[in-house]
Amino acid sequence: MSTPHRQLRRIHALDDFEPAARRLLPRPIFGYVYGAAETGASQRDNRNAFDEIGFLPRVLNNVAQRTQKRCLFGREWSSPFGVAPMGVSALTAYRGDVVLAESAARAGIPMIMSGSSLTPMEDVARAAPESWFQAYLPPTLERIEALVDRVARASFGTLVVTVDSAVRGNVENYRRAGFTSPLQPDLALLWQGLTHPRWSIGTFLRTLATTGMPHFENTDNDKRTPVVARNVVREFSGRAHLDWQAIARIRDQWRGRMVLKGIMHPADAVRAGRLGIDGVIVSNHGGRQLDGAVSPLRVLPVLREAVGPRTALMVDSGFRRGSDVLKALALGADFVFIGRPFNYAAATAGPAGVAHAAKILAAEIDTNMGLLGINSLDELGRGHLVIRGELPYSAAENAGGARAEEERGSNPRVSSRA
Repeated sequence: MSTPHRQLRRIHALDDFEPAARRLLPRPIFGYVYGAAETGASQRDNRNAFDEIGFLPRVLNNVAQRTQKRCLFGREWSSPFGVAPMGVSALTAYRGDVVLAESAARAGIPMIMSGSSLTPMEDVARAAPESWFQAYLPPTLERIEALVDRVARASFGTLVVTVDSAVRGNVENYRRAGFTSPLQPDLALLWQGLTHPRWSIGTFLRTLATTGMPHFENTDNDKRTPVVARNVVREFSGRAHLDWQAIARIRDQWRGRMVLKGIMHPADAVRAGRLGIDGVIVSNHGGRQLDGAVSPLRVLPVLREAVGPRTALMVDSGFRRGSDVLKALALGADFVFIGRPFNYAAATAGPAGVAHAAKILAAEIDTNMGLLGINSLDELGRGHLVIRGELPYSAAENAGGARAEEERGSNPRVSSRA
């Protein structure tokens, strides 16, 4: 894997992008991307859940024909992962939303554009037409209808509605890092800019020179809110009254694929399916909303059982390795979305960083598939996992499964006699 950019020579895993971005970005900007709600319990549990699951590999299965291609919504993607929606990406990397979208398209994976982005959705749709759009719903039905019409005019095929932000999460950790919304130009922020010249020149000043002061471009049909505006918090609040009736109205209006992001309870997943929602993203918002919410990985099996095969079951929050992706697929997920590492990658090295991140993750998946003894992701199942030291089957069941394989002729000795 070639790494022509100097910044990428020491990047061997997605986790390596985090310290690189920490050095590059001003403390408030990095703190916003990295931060979690309150004590960070949910953010920690997102990682702890992976550590509690081990693999149970199979051997001698001839894994020379491995492929990690995955079909989702009638489209075959190169890998079973995509780029999760991330707000203010254009503050961490120059034209960050476009960089993420175009890089994902080149890698053959989906990218979800955030509704709290600083780039007009139309620009991203033109740059990468297969991108999805994620909406934070405005507070009135009239404004919701206008926003949905705008997304349709921009020619997005998939609308993702985030539903786990009825109220704003506790932002104390953002304040500790010095991040304020609206951004407050002061001596502290000036000092951060002076001490992080690569970001100041390459991202912030370059943005000011080309497009002017960054605005939240996609919270409404035609309203643009500067990042320094006093009413910026109000524009991202006011969702406490939204309910399933509003989702039903959007489903009636929207003619494309529709996904709900932030589903954690099986009853909500079932209700979404009954409304004709095409898919759900199981998510605790990366630990940024309700502190103490469990890891999505822990509820994947019960949600898979609840929705059955008709509703696409996707997941995000805490994914960092190819092995993480495979564990989620084995537990019933159809697809995985990853956020912060791709943000850090774009900040570190722009399009080359995002491409490098996607290649790292794809290479890990390919290696682990071979070590698991599978050629296709469809072969993954609960039988490949051990959770908290308990084998998925008893010894008798394992022996019975082996006998069944022999009877089907999968054992080389049996097939050679035949």
